[in-house]
Amino acid sequence: MGLLGLSFLPQRRQEERRRRRAQQQELLLAESLGKHPLQNRYGGPGHRQLLPAWCWGWRGTPARPTPPPHLPSLPRWALWFFKNDKSKMWQENLRLITKFSTVEDFWALYSHIQPASKLSSGCDYSLFKDGIEPMWEDSQNKRGGRWLITLAKQQRHTELDRFWLETLMCLVGEMFDDYSDEVCGAVINIRTKGDKIAIWTREAENREGVIHIGRVYKEHLGLSQKVAIGYQAHADTATKSGSLTKTKFVV
Repeated sequence: MGLLGLSFLPQRRQEERRRRRAQQQELLLAESLGKHPLQNRYGGPGHRQLLPAWCWGWRGTPARPTPPPHLPSLPRWALWFFKNDKSKMWQENLRLITKFSTVEDFWALYSHIQPASKLSSGCDYSLFKDGIEPMWEDSQNKRGGRWLITLAKQQRHTELDRFWLETLMCLVGEMFDDYSDEVCGAVINIRTKGDKIAIWTREAENREGVIHIGRVYKEHLGLSQKVAIGYQAHADTATKSGSLTKTKFVV
């Protein structure tokens, strides 16, 4: 390949990534609208062990799979569950549930775990790229931060599940264009005083990327321009608490 051909390689790779992301976004939207209703591929004999008991039962036995054709692969994602038990160390309360890398598996998983609004106070779901653990101390998180949405208690049964699903679709569908690589994962915290949803990014000083992610996220949540959401660096959150944490960016 000549020098001219080599010079076009980065552009071609970028175009290919955009094309793949557009496919993923289209499929995710189609699934969310019920155009390709997915049934659980974890439903065969012995597959129930892939998910713990608390994931099952509230919707009954899953049906046999009917996968739609031509599903593109995704980056590999891992779902984590945290249940606060004060008799244990924090990391002992955190459990890896499963991993997936297709749109089909995402919807199968989402359809057969408890909605966030049904979780007990003190529980979290976390969805992170495979290889990144949902904690500040992880090497890919420690320089980053989070876009934070705080919901009042009364919103748990009206908006929480919708906001969380939109958050997951933003991640899995790579909705943040060329800055999707900056995203590490997302966390939802169920708490007595109010619930929180956050998207974590890897580099808090990447102003352009962080702002772009925040604007896209706000748009997908359907928030009005009058509603502001803030970004906090993990370094600040780790040393301060609640309202004392400095807001680095606002959109």
